[in-house]
Amino acid sequence: MSKNVVDSIIEFDGNFGFIPSRRQVDYNGGYVNKWTTGEFTKYVNGRVPIERDHGGIGQGYKYDDGYESLKEDCKFVDIIHIDPWKNHQGYYDGLKECIKNIEFCYYTNRDMKFEVGTEESTRKFSVTELDSLLTDLYYNLSDDIFDSIEYVVVQSGVGLDLANMRNTGKFDPDRLEKMIKVCEKFGKKSKEHNGDYLSNDEYKVRFDMGLDSINIAPEFGQLETLCYLEEMGEDIDEYYDICYESKRWEKWVDKDFDPEDNKKELIKICGHYVLSDKKFLKLKPDIDTEIKQKIKNKLETFHE
Repeated sequence: MSKNVVDSIIEFDGNFGFIPSRRQVDYNGGYVNKWTTGEFTKYVNGRVPIERDHGGIGQGYKYDDGYESLKEDCKFVDIIHIDPWKNHQGYYDGLKECIKNIEFCYYTNRDMKFEVGTEESTRKFSVTELDSLLTDLYYNLSDDIFDSIEYVVVQSGVGLDLANMRNTGKFDPDRLEKMIKVCEKFGKKSKEHNGDYLSNDEYKVRFDMGLDSINIAPEFGQLETLCYLEEMGEDIDEYYDICYESKRWEKWVDKDFDPEDNKKELIKICGHYVLSDKKFLKLKPDIDTEIKQKIKNKLETFHE
């Protein structure tokens, strides 16, 4: 996500929303335009729904219990994705933290809506476990709070490879369809994460199954990065240095990845993380209009 992506989605007339992670936008700022949660919400000004993606414990730049972030989210965003699973891989530990987070947010703002579950790269859920999660939440939360859960994350076996700009894994339509039916049984909307780099036919298969929503994020950031690379030509050393020093590329590459031999690939991986860096702003090409048009063209393909 970037300011250009935000502006493009606001200007585009479509059924889209924002899903900022804590690293992108948070109570103490993030890498997207240095916005705090309040500043970002003020900028959007109700024109597009905002959902906190991966809210809670250990999801920010520094490890924390997540409550300061959640408290601020309750003032500003429309939906909070409660995601304790990065730090609680055990089912019952994760369930307990999930319940605590939901109740904290609900009693802070009774109009708050929620998303539960997580993506496969964080913790794989079986169909049975997803059913158990919703069953346990149903019996451990009051009716009003359980009714505030709007979305449930469903998994289909896919992930992301930013280095090669592609969707990875093996798509399992049977598993996805069964998870969607679990959501429907409890009266919840289904949402898949990691929906980047799919074809229109691949989206159609999912929505024909009954999927309600899908998250797409790095693809837009990389689209903007590619525009800058094209404009800069071979003069990319400064952009590379900024990206390299950020270390945001490290989690996306194999141990044998050689940055010096793969400068453009490294920039493609993490160029969107540094778009608000002061050093980048000094060398940034003045092509915002062209970038926003390309983003809108991509949005149009999704809209179709």
